[in-house]
Amino acid sequence: MTISQVQYTSRKLAEQLRGSPYMAVISITDPTTPEAKLDPLFRHVLRLAFFDAVPADEYMPTIPGLFDRDMAMQISAFIGELHAAPFEITLMVHCEYGVSRSAAVALFAEALTGAPLDAREFTYEANQWVIDQLQQRHPGLDVDVPSPLVSHERRRAARA
Repeated sequence: MTISQVQYTSRKLAEQLRGSPYMAVISITDPTTPEAKLDPLFRHVLRLAFFDAVPADEYMPTIPGLFDRDMAMQISAFIGELHAAPFEITLMVHCEYGVSRSAAVALFAEALTGAPLDAREFTYEANQWVIDQLQQRHPGLDVDVPSPLVSHERRRAARA
């Protein structure tokens, strides 16, 4: 299941997708909402619940509901397992609105695997706390968060 492409979207759109055994999902919800209702044909799903928040200081990560090192480890292991397997798969990441948390994880997956991120719209709003925690698992990994002026294009390449 070598990851061949990375995508990110909102919960609403993810719940509308028809499942596929050739697409893995990282499903991110708020701790106060129920799990996303994903099609059961998605065979590889990692479910996490954390708020779209950035701690005020280094001591805040122990507060329940924030993204933490354990979640970073789960994401890193899930992506590593998918990328090491023998056939191609697409990785889709979703969060409630498909902007901050999902963009952060998608940018990390792109940097870690080299698989292209299909859409880059709103990636400048990626949750920096999530990226920082994921990068701590992989020292030296460069996750490129574009500036708002660079990431206005929906797709990486122009349409023909």
